[in-house]
Amino acid sequence: MSMLGVLAFASASIPIQALVLAISVHLPRYFASHIGLELAVVGAAFAMVRLIDIPIDVVLGMAMDRTRSRFGRYRVWLTLGAPVLMAGLYFMLMANSSTTQLGLSGILLFLYIGYSMVYLSHLAWGGVLGPTYEQRSKVFGAVIGLGVAGAMAVLIIPIVMQYRGSSEGEGVRAMVWFIIAAIPVTVLTVLLTTREPITREHGAAFGLRDYVTLLKRGNVIRLLAADLCATLGPGWMAALYLFYFKDSRGFDTTAANLLLMIYIAAGFVGAPFAAWLANRMGKHRALMINTTIYSLGLIVVPFLPAGNFVAFAPGMFLVGAMAAGFVVMIRALTGDIADEVRLDTGREWMGLMYALTIGTTKIASGLSALTFVLLAYIGYQAKAGAVNTPEAIQSLELVYIVGPIVFSMIAGACFIGYKLTPERHAEIRRQLAERDAMEDPAAALESLTGEALTPAGRPS
Repeated sequence: MSMLGVLAFASASIPIQALVLAISVHLPRYFASHIGLELAVVGAAFAMVRLIDIPIDVVLGMAMDRTRSRFGRYRVWLTLGAPVLMAGLYFMLMANSSTTQLGLSGILLFLYIGYSMVYLSHLAWGGVLGPTYEQRSKVFGAVIGLGVAGAMAVLIIPIVMQYRGSSEGEGVRAMVWFIIAAIPVTVLTVLLTTREPITREHGAAFGLRDYVTLLKRGNVIRLLAADLCATLGPGWMAALYLFYFKDSRGFDTTAANLLLMIYIAAGFVGAPFAAWLANRMGKHRALMINTTIYSLGLIVVPFLPAGNFVAFAPGMFLVGAMAAGFVVMIRALTGDIADEVRLDTGREWMGLMYALTIGTTKIASGLSALTFVLLAYIGYQAKAGAVNTPEAIQSLELVYIVGPIVFSMIAGACFIGYKLTPERHAEIRRQLAERDAMEDPAAALESLTGEALTPAGRPS
């Protein structure tokens, strides 16, 4: 598959990652500081909905893997998910100070269902689009790299809006409208430019016991634990970012957003670097290197001079590049492990595997949101204009730094002793191709190389 084709497919990650950043950094603060909802109410609503939504992801993953249509398997779900996600974002814009915790939870649940349909189908499609060890790193490197563009957009929009005299709340609403507009454009780009390989299945029909068995596999447990911690580390930091950089590090909103922009923009370097590193020493080792450098970078942050933009910029770039590598490696490792499970069972597990990792991501996001409840408990005041005590700010500093370091290091440690090496994965792909050849020689070649055949029987 050409790099242009990979980038066209990856374009759907632009609104997805824009939404992820908006939810992690801006929307909780928007509801608490500008809509006027209580901080504990906002934190509880985000945490509750993320946890409730996890079983929905599993059901969606099962449904996607079972889907049979002449249009494809994951293509159908991407098409259906786009309007649901757009509607959820619109409903969120309609929230106001009279919105209850139950009402906010309902809006967020609808939003997350649409998000799961789009994100899960896109990830699973990417998993089968780049079947080899190297191709999978390439595909997800592009997915995460272009996702950085979406994240950058939602950082630039509020800065531009404030420069033009708009309020911070108006800037947040503008970024939501950007996401709504980007969804149909990028989804149509994927649908019109990207084929979807359909893997052949040879096992018996799925049963509930099969999914329980999946959770007993060692590599699946490694993956889910690593994904939980790799998401919880940066997510924990993102949830408290604006509070920490404004009240502890002495930056105003514009400067804090510019530093965050550097952090996010570093993904343009970090994502392809992680893919390059993975194809030379293995994905699990690349993840371990990224988590170690990320943690060392965070250790330095409290010792930098407060309010000094030049001093903070290089460190933010470094940790941002490493954090982007987390996502690339986890997504690529998921596809490899799904191949291993398919060889053992004869069934496609790609959708469910990505549903499980999205589930752990949401658990991590939900736990990150509970930091708002923790801050409220220690007496930190989040409303605009509030004055916090030195003790409250010190507690904020401690919570902000320690959590991300601990969880990120655990994420890397999860892959100590991992045996699904590039050589082992190549053997798995060879055996899958041999089995596919029993029914369809063309599918076998595509399974092995990732290239579709032309009508003349040659690779495209």
